[in-house]
Amino acid sequence: MRIAVLSDIHGNTLALDAVLDDIRQQGGADAYWIVGDLAAMGPDPVGALEQMAELPNAVFVRGNTDRYVCNLVNPKDTLLWAQEAPQHALGIIERLAMLTWAQGALIASGWMNWMTSLPLEHRTALPDGTRVLLVHAAPGTDDGDGIIPTLSDDALAHIVEGSEADLIFVGHTHDQLDRTINNVRVINLGSVSLPWAPDLRASYYLIEADERGHRLIHRRVGYDYAAVIAQLQRRNHPGIDVLGARFRGEKVPW
Repeated sequence: MRIAVLSDIHGNTLALDAVLDDIRQQGGADAYWIVGDLAAMGPDPVGALEQMAELPNAVFVRGNTDRYVCNLVNPKDTLLWAQEAPQHALGIIERLAMLTWAQGALIASGWMNWMTSLPLEHRTALPDGTRVLLVHAAPGTDDGDGIIPTLSDDALAHIVEGSEADLIFVGHTHDQLDRTINNVRVINLGSVSLPWAPDLRASYYLIEADERGHRLIHRRVGYDYAAVIAQLQRRNHPGIDVLGARFRGEKVPW
């Protein structure tokens, strides 16, 4: 069997189209595991969900932005955060505007009930018995610092301790990683949308698995980043400035 594992689509249907086309070129997939941050922050939250919902044998877990869209913080709290960390005030306001924009689209299209039902984690097993954990940021959480390449072995061992998994797939940080610690293999999928510069290509994994074992294949796929910027502009997206900079490969705070 072949499984495609994706994360951090962020409402970017152009990136998702490129990944799905690449999967077809690689021979297709029998199942899709999608590890959170599905709709918010991009130009087409509804279109992305509609596409993913049509995928065969799809499994979803929630990401932090999925949870934020369903449970937006009180504006008074946001103002308090901005006052406590004025250097981040603009970023906080921009993110809230993008989340509110995505929330409106999901409410209008009837997707909110589906989004609120997403689980934090999903556990399964490959045909060879390998225990798999799907979770957005790290075992037990969809948020926080996540799993990044610069983590020490001790720090990574502490994160996966007690996970009861042999293979863990995460996203969240948009930093691709493949490390094994204490016989636990940890894969950070990177991101379908908004990878960090200089490599803006969408990142995902394929698993080829049977009763004899499994093999993981990391894939990177380029697409038309200027077309995403144009889509953001046409839809008057509130994050056009910061997202446009990301899609042009410019350095931005987040």
